[in-house]
Amino acid sequence: MNIHWFPGHMAKAMREIGDSITLVDAVVELLDARIPESSRNPKLYALAGKKPVLVILNKADLADPGMTRRWEAVIRNSGTACVSVNSEKGTGIGRVKELIFQSAKEKLDREEAKGRNRRAVRVMVVGIPNVGKSSLINRLCGKAGAPVADRPGVTRGRKWIRIDKNIELLDTPGVLPPRLDDRQTGIKLAWTGAIRDSLLDPVQLAGELLLFMSAHYPDPLCSRYGLPPDLVRELSAEQLLNACGKARGCLRSGGIIDEERISAILLDEFRAGRLGHVTLDFPP
Repeated sequence: MNIHWFPGHMAKAMREIGDSITLVDAVVELLDARIPESSRNPKLYALAGKKPVLVILNKADLADPGMTRRWEAVIRNSGTACVSVNSEKGTGIGRVKELIFQSAKEKLDREEAKGRNRRAVRVMVVGIPNVGKSSLINRLCGKAGAPVADRPGVTRGRKWIRIDKNIELLDTPGVLPPRLDDRQTGIKLAWTGAIRDSLLDPVQLAGELLLFMSAHYPDPLCSRYGLPPDLVRELSAEQLLNACGKARGCLRSGGIIDEERISAILLDEFRAGRLGHVTLDFPP
């Protein structure tokens, strides 16, 4: 399955990121903690060049905590700063500000040593759609957030936000990689809502999600839908979907399972975290 989904506004966003890199001191890459690998933009690091990149694993409250700790270690061991957050509740936001300031401190110290006035760190936040970028920015800004006036060298139309006296943020649209040749990457992006459900068959998506859950996280699945723990791993996608449909009363006339309805329920409940703390990408 190849998913070709790169709308015009996404292509424009990629161009804007490339044009704006020279204006910032560091880049904040926002990833979904449930899919740290699948939600990465492979083109970002080429665009960033030598700019420091800070990785934020958002929606950590929905991910498997043990897996999140392992992913943090993997990312940090690669030489990239990393922190997990829940931007909806604000957990970890203070640490984000610390790491943003630290990422450019050495550069600002050099500028100050040359006689320049101390200025705020300028950063750019990027991430795939539905990764929680707006929530993160709102949490970073709080009541102190304010637009930054146009200044020489800053192209009009770009949105700068003052986080506090030490940080200025350049807002950019979220960007998804232009081509997804890896079927599983596309499926995981769809499960988490980064790709519109209309691009893929929701019944197939729900069935494959059930197979993943039964293999890796059977307990919360069985608890939520009353499935038999000793048999759940042996059931097919169709059998699992039918069992969940019966448990929720998703029936058409004649007792036929309403596959579309139960599929929508399953995907919604997974995305809301009602199927437990689940990580879809396993660390190497």
